[in-house]
Amino acid sequence: MNLYRLFRYRLIAFPVLLVVLSCSVKTSVSQYVDFVNPLIGTAPSTTISALQHGEDEKENNAQVVPYVTVPFGMTNWTAQTKATETKCVAPYYYTDTKISGFRGSHWLSGSCVQDYGSMTIMPISGKLKCQADDRASNFLHDTEKTTPYNYNVTLADYKIDVNMTATKRCGLFQFTFENSGEAHIVVNPNSDEGEGFIQINAEKNEIVGYNPVHKIYQGWGDKAGFSGYFVVQLSKSSGRFGVYQNEKVLEGNTQISDLENIGAYISFNVEKGETIEAKIGTSFTSIEQARKNLAAETKDLDFEEAKENLKETWENLLSKVKVEGTNKDDKVKFYTAMYHSYLQPRTFNDVDGTYVSFNGGQKLMNSGKDDYFTDFSMWDIYRASLPLFNMLTPKVNGQMMKSLFSMAEQGGWMPIFPCWNSYTSAMIGDHSVAAVADAYMKNNIEISDKEYSYLIQNAFKTPDNHADYVNGKGRRGLDSYLKYGYVPLEDAVLESFHKGEQVSRTLEYAFDDFALSQIAAKKGDTLHARLLKKRALNYKNVYSVADSTVRGRFADGTFTKDFDKFIRKPYITEGTPYQYTWYVPQDIKGLMNLMGGEDGFNANLDRFHAAKQYWHGNEPGHQIPFLYNYSGQAWKTQELVSQIMKTEYSSEVGGLSGNDDAGQMSAWYVFAALGFYPVAPSVPQYVISGPHFDKITLSLENGKTLIINAKGASSGNNYIQKIRFNGVEYYKTYLDHFSIMKGGILDFEMGNQPNKSWGTAKESKPFSLSN
Repeated sequence: MNLYRLFRYRLIAFPVLLVVLSCSVKTSVSQYVDFVNPLIGTAPSTTISALQHGEDEKENNAQVVPYVTVPFGMTNWTAQTKATETKCVAPYYYTDTKISGFRGSHWLSGSCVQDYGSMTIMPISGKLKCQADDRASNFLHDTEKTTPYNYNVTLADYKIDVNMTATKRCGLFQFTFENSGEAHIVVNPNSDEGEGFIQINAEKNEIVGYNPVHKIYQGWGDKAGFSGYFVVQLSKSSGRFGVYQNEKVLEGNTQISDLENIGAYISFNVEKGETIEAKIGTSFTSIEQARKNLAAETKDLDFEEAKENLKETWENLLSKVKVEGTNKDDKVKFYTAMYHSYLQPRTFNDVDGTYVSFNGGQKLMNSGKDDYFTDFSMWDIYRASLPLFNMLTPKVNGQMMKSLFSMAEQGGWMPIFPCWNSYTSAMIGDHSVAAVADAYMKNNIEISDKEYSYLIQNAFKTPDNHADYVNGKGRRGLDSYLKYGYVPLEDAVLESFHKGEQVSRTLEYAFDDFALSQIAAKKGDTLHARLLKKRALNYKNVYSVADSTVRGRFADGTFTKDFDKFIRKPYITEGTPYQYTWYVPQDIKGLMNLMGGEDGFNANLDRFHAAKQYWHGNEPGHQIPFLYNYSGQAWKTQELVSQIMKTEYSSEVGGLSGNDDAGQMSAWYVFAALGFYPVAPSVPQYVISGPHFDKITLSLENGKTLIINAKGASSGNNYIQKIRFNGVEYYKTYLDHFSIMKGGILDFEMGNQPNKSWGTAKESKPFSLSN
């Protein structure tokens, strides 16, 4: 089966340089954006650890779709092969053979949540077909051209060529009909709840509508308080139109609402080769705001100019990191990873700053000159995605942190996992704290006393109103965590989508406490800094010395007998006790001491890898390959990272080893290729693993430039022999964030054999709380 998958999903990458020549648009020669292959990750994973550790197709699929979008765009545009907003069902899968439309999507890239507030447009020729399954057309991947700025495909059943591009809040389409005759444009809100509204204004060649948003996790199925609104403007007039519901077509009717499977259509007679264009504006505020967004972003903008603008937008972002080497396939993987890293969080405000308030949408707010963001897959992206933004695009990361505090001000509590502009406790931990701490400790943001009070509240209080707690406010299981110093097995954590998982919660809260202690110390709050620093050691309370791993523990202090470190347990989140043992990013030295020092730690970590327990397809272990830098065997980190980059990422459609989770899987690759990784966000350090390109040039937002030279790295010389930073020999196994931001020249001497003496000195090792 594995060989079958490898054969079936193999895709040839296309690093083709394109020159767009037009007298009416800006011209440029692209060097980076055309290395991006948006199809990578759209099919079931073919990587080693995914096939070994993933439990089902949902875990073994990266769940990305080939989005045409602006970085952090409000609405992302994709071909639709699945016509639903069901949890864990993405709008597009490479293995599907039919396209039923082109969707304005709010799917959280790489996730297992749900699309929401989406709409779909579909051109057809011949007989009118309205329902998604009936109208779906066969297509061939040979006719499918995918880039971040343009999607092009031929609908084989209708002989229609479709071209798609986008702005931040709008989609632009060209539908070219190969044959003359009758043609139709069908539009529908993608409501799975039998809700929504759609209306035709034939005089304006316009279709408008909305799709109400519903929550999952907290208040599953309840309305989120806002909708996805859309305005479709067509370039061709027609007096033939109607609406439909299921199989019932109401010709001449102009609107329909709140029934299952509704939509609208406009019919045309077309000439052979005729093109009908569509521009679609979207908003989460109102139809009128969607129309305003459309006018602001696309007025007097033709399709080719919009496409070239979007291409330039991606080119400007990707060119912040210029990599040079001999392996073109690695460049495809690298720039595709950057593209995936910059898809979310999502811009939520309209072009004039308007957005509906957090957690209910009861008020209209305004973000001013900044953008307001939502859809933070926080359990995932605090690890590498947000640190990547802190390094490459700190200004927009600051706006994201401001958005989190705006949520707290509007809802009363710092959010845990804010999606669809609502509170959820979808995953464990309290990692908004870690995200904010990373930005604050790197001097990218300031934190007011009021904002700080929300962070402290999350760490020390549970809502007095139990209904607020049930609805997602506050840490899950905090009371027992504060009482025992860990979450005991008796606390089933019922008011959460992820129930139980007490050991994993304890470990992640301990890290969050550490991150918050960093903020407290910098703000001069010595009392909370001391208390939180002590709580950062709570990981020790679920560590079983006898087993050399973490283990479930009861309130009386005894460990559970339900234990096998190699098998998933209900007190561990999506993994085994062995896999979660290494989640102590704030204090690897302390964990090392529990294992008997460096020798015991290295022996245990060696056994872990020998048992093939490392699972790259899930986030809690993403720091594990870098831990040998803490224990005097940095060469093993270099070896492991190189191996993972080769075996867990490829340029094929199955080339990501698990859910990309809003870009975290991809951000890991970006950092690994650069040669360093943020093991402990909020600590302004990056643990070194060695570059994987011969030369890397980072163009930083502050105007500085960091050049990383590593001759031979792209052709397999992946062991560090020595390092020089601005001409001075560098012995540390980590890089300081502030040194990077000053720019300079970082020279790596690489080889094909390990230098086992490099990085062994005590003073060379990265930060640990127990140092």
